[in-house]
Amino acid sequence: MHCARVRTALSARLDGEGLPPGLTGRRLEEHLSGCADCREWQARARALAADIGRAAAPGEGDTASVDALLARLRPGSAPG
Repeated sequence: MHCARVRTALSARLDGEGLPPGLTGRRLEEHLSGCADCREWQARARALAADIGRAAAPGEGDTASVDALLARLRPGSAPG
């Protein structure tokens, strides 16, 4: 299975969407168990989603989380 297809599925799963046609949760997990790059991608995607959630939280008045998120999104930034 190609990593690009797996990452599309991981993104869909993270967004609460269903898996693409023809891809089961079992096949996805099997790929992840043998692919360190996709596991890393998944961890970074989850962290980014959490950062976005914190930055978008209404009424907190904390710009530090927004600044941290923007820093991570800049080209060449180190993974968090």
